Amino acid sequence: MGHTILVVEDERVQLESIAGFLLKQGYRVMTADRPAGALVIAGEEAVDLVLSDFRMPGMSGVELLAGLKQLNPDIDVIIMTAFGSVESATEAMKLGAIDYITKPVDLHRLIVMIRNTLERRQLASENRQLRRELAGRTGMAGVVSQSAAMNRVMSIASRAASSSAAVLITGETGTGKELVARALHYGGDRREGPFIAVNCAALPESLLESELFGHEKGAFSGADRQRKGRFEAAAGGTLFIDEVGDIPQSLQVKLLRVLQEKTYERVGSSQSLKADVRIVAATNRDLEAMVADGGFRSDLFYRLNVVPIRIPPLRERREDIGPLVDAFLSRFSTENGKPLCGLSREALDLLMKYPWPGNVRELENVIQQAVVLSRGDTIYMEELPLRVHEPKADIASAADGGFTRRVEAFERALIREALRDAGEVQTRAAELLGISERHLRYKLKKYGMKPG
Repeated sequence: MGHTILVVEDERVQLESIAGFLLKQGYRVMTADRPAGALVIAGEEAVDLVLSDFRMPGMSGVELLAGLKQLNPDIDVIIMTAFGSVESATEAMKLGAIDYITKPVDLHRLIVMIRNTLERRQLASENRQLRRELAGRTGMAGVVSQSAAMNRVMSIASRAASSSAAVLITGETGTGKELVARALHYGGDRREGPFIAVNCAALPESLLESELFGHEKGAFSGADRQRKGRFEAAAGGTLFIDEVGDIPQSLQVKLLRVLQEKTYERVGSSQSLKADVRIVAATNRDLEAMVADGGFRSDLFYRLNVVPIRIPPLRERREDIGPLVDAFLSRFSTENGKPLCGLSREALDLLMKYPWPGNVRELENVIQQAVVLSRGDTIYMEELPLRVHEPKADIASAADGGFTRRVEAFERALIREALRDAGEVQTRAAELLGISERHLRYKLKKYGMKPG
């Protein structure tokens, strides 16, 4: 049987009509024709959703809602109200009702509302469960979010965690791909094994094969001893292959073979080793486009993309900015020994409007800088970096060029500022941006930018 819905309605015909309809939709339905009876049922049964009339004898809708929330603060309540009482229903939503529908009830609209509510409830529940597992197993706070978009991401992650299927995490730089990869590892059956990460963009092509598979002594010039690779180090656990789109085609073939046959050889060896790892890959590149252009093998793409997870950029989930600000503020306040109350309203508004081309990593950098430079117990907008509240000339000129051009303009401005702060040293600038030096060089070439 599916979710349990409690229908509260003092009009018998209406009660039976709605209950019968919901039963046909596969729900477990309980009914009450009085608010007092509804409270008894809610106190004794595991109810997922309450569908209640707002005006009934013996108890007001506000009192019933308060009673239900006292029994279970997480219970979802949808209010049914006469057309002329919409204002009262709106007031009920302020007190904790999830939604309302006017009478006479449109059953098709009602079922859509119920499904959406129960889906949000399920996503939120799975997200909370995964965060509890992360906190218990790793001491991490987990993914900080309250948006529906990230709830969906964590729902997929929680369902995929216990499987052995390969997962491909996509998203822009700085969205938190490695954190989701860790959530997959610590939420799965391999949690007691190692979590090993390798960033393909940070390693020269000549060293990447050895880094992945290891090498034997004398395999190449400078190989003065045997070395285990990341596959061997991750045995019994998870291998996180970051920036998998940067793997050269010569190595793509070898990685495909590992995924197909579950074996590999160290460089300079003919002995096969078992690849006892769960593969989680990530990239900020469009692998499907690379496949179409011949830059990435289609067979490898499909092997990696068994469970796809796309992490949306921060600009698409602005509801997460506030919670992330609070989390970063708490962390950096503690690290720097500076107790802070928070941000001024103007400062937070500024952060909410900024497009965050560097995503969560850029927000983290901004809050860390603001905490270090703060003079009092509140961070004001004047203490935020210039780029957050002063538009750059090239950004303004890109305003009519579409969303992609505007984001690229922000990215160029961000790179220029990092290079300036780093004294034009690319290695340091890459660290400030939270990307590899190789990726920075790629961006400089892409935008035709030269340091200095």
